[in-house]
Amino acid sequence: MHVSWLGNTAFKLVFKPTEDDVVVVIDPYKPASGTFPRNLSAEIGLYSRGENNTITLGNPFVLSTPGECEVKGVLITAVYGNEQDNLMFRIDSEGLSIGHLGMAKKPLSERQTELLNGVDILFVPVGNDTCYDAEAAAKVANALEPKIVIPMAFKSDNDPKAKPVEEFLKEMGAKVQPEKKLIIKKKTLPEEGTQVMVVEKE
Repeated sequence: MHVSWLGNTAFKLVFKPTEDDVVVVIDPYKPASGTFPRNLSAEIGLYSRGENNTITLGNPFVLSTPGECEVKGVLITAVYGNEQDNLMFRIDSEGLSIGHLGMAKKPLSERQTELLNGVDILFVPVGNDTCYDAEAAAKVANALEPKIVIPMAFKSDNDPKAKPVEEFLKEMGAKVQPEKKLIIKKKTLPEEGTQVMVVEKE
């Protein structure tokens, strides 16, 4: 799986469950400031805060409500987030499980914990005013015990007023250099503990 961060809670994930690549774009919302791709070609579009068509994705399968479906070898499960119109996602493909918390700001419910507990990779918001702060984000990450945790919704040109990612890294006791793009495979997951990885905004 290839992981690119597009700013805020937006990610581009590229899976290869069969011979063909399957592109999943999460939260392609047009930001008020900074840069964001005008066009993103994707097979699957996921929206955690309501569907929005300001960014062109081509003609993907779109999920913006709770439910479960499988598209081209990618299994997606969506449950309500903190608010009635917010979602959290679990994505399974290539033998990997990925959790995306959206813009979460409250402790996880029993249903959310059941869905996300022990995922291989967790995307957690860490610095925006409307989501977890660094301490709360670290608490959630430690409770779910993913193999890899990837922070999102921290300071970037899309969200210049958000807190820097360094505050979350300090809470996690991690010293990490951001990478432009991540390539994660089942066989390269950490065997023990949780590894923090940071993706530079694309």
